[in-house]
Amino acid sequence: MRVLITEIIWNEGIEELINQGFEVDYDETLWKKREKLLEMVKDYDAIIVRNQTRVDYELLDAGIRLKVVGRLGVGLDNIDTTAAKKRNIQVVYARHANATSVAEYVMTAILSANRPLYFADKDIKAGNWDRKKFTGREIANKTIGLIGLGEISHRVAKRALAFGMTVIGYDPYITENDFIVTETGVQVKESLEEVLSESDYISIHVPLTPATHYLISESELKSMKTSAYIINTSRGGIINETALASALINHTIAGAFLDVLEVEPISSSNKLLFCETAMITPHIAGLTQESQIRTSVLVAKEVGKIVKGEHSLCTI
Repeated sequence: MRVLITEIIWNEGIEELINQGFEVDYDETLWKKREKLLEMVKDYDAIIVRNQTRVDYELLDAGIRLKVVGRLGVGLDNIDTTAAKKRNIQVVYARHANATSVAEYVMTAILSANRPLYFADKDIKAGNWDRKKFTGREIANKTIGLIGLGEISHRVAKRALAFGMTVIGYDPYITENDFIVTETGVQVKESLEEVLSESDYISIHVPLTPATHYLISESELKSMKTSAYIINTSRGGIINETALASALINHTIAGAFLDVLEVEPISSSNKLLFCETAMITPHIAGLTQESQIRTSVLVAKEVGKIVKGEHSLCTI
């Protein structure tokens, strides 16, 4: 059994594969070498990727031995799942493995917006002592609006409620009997507009699909409070970045925390780079040591199950 890994994986995942009897070939930069990848993949039973490798019909056709594609994460927009199904190639993903890390990132963003301790420290070390400038705000009794009510939103909601926040959300696929409503206590609104207009913080947790592309654009941003912040840890392309830059420049909203962008790494011409109220991170919301160990080991285990003809609970 042979597995090809084209992007970064933690050593614990490789050790799991070796313990299962796999021959592992690992090159974290292979996703950049398209022709080499297309030539190599024909000799492998499994391929493990992150979000940079294009697993399209061309690659799947080249992988004549492939039984499974392992995704070190949860987003599947770089994988042609329809083409994989047609070729009887299973796709497994790191179900819930990084949900806690993403939820903690969201809370970090909210706390940072209200108590910017890093900037206070920098100001002190520059020789100042400006208590008024760094008078912050409490997040207790503020409202967080969740767009998409899956596992990550469930974990965000639990943490936000512990801080005394009101949690509302919108998801057309959620009913009043779903766990996030009955057990977590999220107040589900009937429309996206309600969530946008009532929230002090908006956190996005939906996949990138034709239906969610530019879900947040000019009109949606205008419906938000001028004091509100938007946080995107899901996928670039859900927020219209041109509209967002304009909203930040014109103080239509207070700020944005963006972990994902339409083009990654960010283009030097992206207007968001010049917006002081846009905090941008390099797609790291789900990247913690703990989550990456969980992700690497989980995907390694599930890939092994598929290759051995066993059932996996992490297939799409």
